[in-house]
Amino acid sequence: MISFIVLLGPPGAGKGTQAKMISEKACVPHISTGDILREAVRKDSPLGREAKAVMDRGELVSDSLLVNIIIERLSRSDCANGFLLDGYPRNISQSQTLEKVCSEHNIWDKVYALEISVPDEEIVDRLKNRRSCPSCGAVYNIVSNPPKQDAACDGCSTKLQLRDDDREETVRQRLTVYHERTEPVVGYFAERKKHLVVKGEGSPENIFAAIMEKLK
Repeated sequence: MISFIVLLGPPGAGKGTQAKMISEKACVPHISTGDILREAVRKDSPLGREAKAVMDRGELVSDSLLVNIIIERLSRSDCANGFLLDGYPRNISQSQTLEKVCSEHNIWDKVYALEISVPDEEIVDRLKNRRSCPSCGAVYNIVSNPPKQDAACDGCSTKLQLRDDDREETVRQRLTVYHERTEPVVGYFAERKKHLVVKGEGSPENIFAAIMEKLK
């Protein structure tokens, strides 16, 4: 089974949901740059403030903010037998950096990119209806997965919020940035015969089953 995985796909493709399931099944750490950055935002660190300003505009955090975080994280002992990298690389330069780092650790030949493919309009519908709990981090969709209480978290009753980067105009900008800067990463891995793809439409369980078939 493939255990060194780079997870690709547009924002809102369901990467976070699938990553948790894959991580548990494959017994590898889920390394999410988004989670790392959002933690910095919550702590109001200098990195967090810089990252928040960029993300709220629907743009990508710079390479210099990410590369050292990634290198440090991949060097930890829990990544020795595999990892699931979510949110990196996001451009060709980062892809080249990742290839260099993995080659230095003698694992590049084991690394594959798994793309979850979803049409743009489906992404817009998903994200503009997504609501997040600022307290416990739970995520809902007011159409497909609404909370039991109106606008409140089922777990902690905190009022749910529409994240700034989930507003429709920001989502469309994020998709534009994805197609221009990040989608070429798919081609980078495809050229190296390291590209797997599944359709990200349907139930999470069915998508996960398709992913497991690809990773065999």
